[in-house]
Amino acid sequence: MCCILALCSGFRSVTIGCMPAKALPAKALKEYRAKRDFQSSPEPSGAQKTKKKVKQPIFCVQKHLASHLHYDFRLEHNGVLLSWAVPKGPSLNPADKRLAMRVEDHPRDYADFEGVIPEGYGAGIVMLWDTGTWESESPDIDRALEKGDLKFKLDGVKLKGSWVLVRTGGGPRSSNGQSRSWLLIKHRDAWAGEVKVTEVAPDSVKSFGDFADILAQDTPAIWQSHRPAEGGEAGAMLREIIEEAAKRKVQRNAKTAKKSKRAGNAKGKKRQRVKTAAR
Repeated sequence: MCCILALCSGFRSVTIGCMPAKALPAKALKEYRAKRDFQSSPEPSGAQKTKKKVKQPIFCVQKHLASHLHYDFRLEHNGVLLSWAVPKGPSLNPADKRLAMRVEDHPRDYADFEGVIPEGYGAGIVMLWDTGTWESESPDIDRALEKGDLKFKLDGVKLKGSWVLVRTGGGPRSSNGQSRSWLLIKHRDAWAGEVKVTEVAPDSVKSFGDFADILAQDTPAIWQSHRPAEGGEAGAMLREIIEEAAKRKVQRNAKTAKKSKRAGNAKGKKRQRVKTAAR
């Protein structure tokens, strides 16, 4: 287990490549775009074209505090990010079968998104919790998805090794009639264990901060009177985050003002020395 603990205690930077330049599948992103107003949401629309080619597709996990806290698990395939909402987040313990609800495909440029969605669908704070590349262990990905049994390997900052997504028979249905309910399960390998990775490594792999740090970069005051999550555990968590973010923003602004004043004083002293020397 020491390899997992070492991984969680010190993040490495990850460079994400890009797919060949081409328009993203309009049909695949129709539901994604229909649910969002890109005039108010900072989320990418999927219109961006990418240029560089990569050897392996990417995956990402976004920790999303909206009406409820959940983790969005995404696998790149055919130019989009296949997406599942995992309420409890990924587990490294093979005994845990984590519910993963299939949601709409997302554009590939969503893979490094982190920020604040102020209102509308998905309103809340989005953190890039993990990122890396993935490799299918199923010979035909589309066939495996149709069958409801996709085996794969992850090579991320926090999540590594062999996993499987298995569709169950219950729950709500997609437009194709198939169940949207899946299970995300870790296979037994060198990267499996009882370490609670969501607790040991809760912060961003992009900004290295927490939810309060991300909100502090935006405008914490926008949620003082209107919060995406009002009641329950998520509401209580968000209230604490808003208060902490506001404090951090005040502290950061005070530090910035102090540095500016110090720099101004230094410039003033320098000008005075120049004038004195010129006399």
